[in-house]
Amino acid sequence: MTDARTHIIDDDEAIRDALQWLLKTRGVTCETWASAEAFLEAWSPDWRGCVVLDIRMGGMSGLECFDALRARQNRLPVIFITGHGDVPMAVSALKNGAFDFIEKPFNDSDLVAVVHKALERDTERCETDAVRATVRERLSLLTAREREVMEQILEGKYNKVIADELGISMRTVEAHRSRVFEKMEVRSAVELAQLLKDGGE
Repeated sequence: MTDARTHIIDDDEAIRDALQWLLKTRGVTCETWASAEAFLEAWSPDWRGCVVLDIRMGGMSGLECFDALRARQNRLPVIFITGHGDVPMAVSALKNGAFDFIEKPFNDSDLVAVVHKALERDTERCETDAVRATVRERLSLLTAREREVMEQILEGKYNKVIADELGISMRTVEAHRSRVFEKMEVRSAVELAQLLKDGGE
């Protein structure tokens, strides 16, 4: 499942159906789960989207589900649905990485707005992951010597200085520099530095 979707986890069928209908009318693809256990059994690390999770449920609670997801390094944004008395728990969950919480009875537009923000956050995360993967792939093409030259380029050193420090000729440095730019698919040292920064290197 690679398409982004909102996973609604609530043991109250009426609430599940209402949330699914609301989000679908606003163009959000949804999947519903009657229990945290069922969701966790199906969960996959490559899912995209977000989770709307009731904090209080029979069986495994929303907080227990959240803890289980954290243990699995889940990266989907989690939005809690809370009753009035659950707000302190939801605030605690926020400190542990939850995306947001909505208090019952909630305003439809508020809930939809939070879900859209969570989906945007996940899209940004996926785009960042894709850039990082691309950068790692390109770096893997460099030889050890090309990496050495690249490090010197990033420090702003001139070809002559690099040649002296590495004990190689200027012509060899220029050849390595050219191959670094070609393999990293950049045209300048500035572009190279920006690419590595975007890629988290």
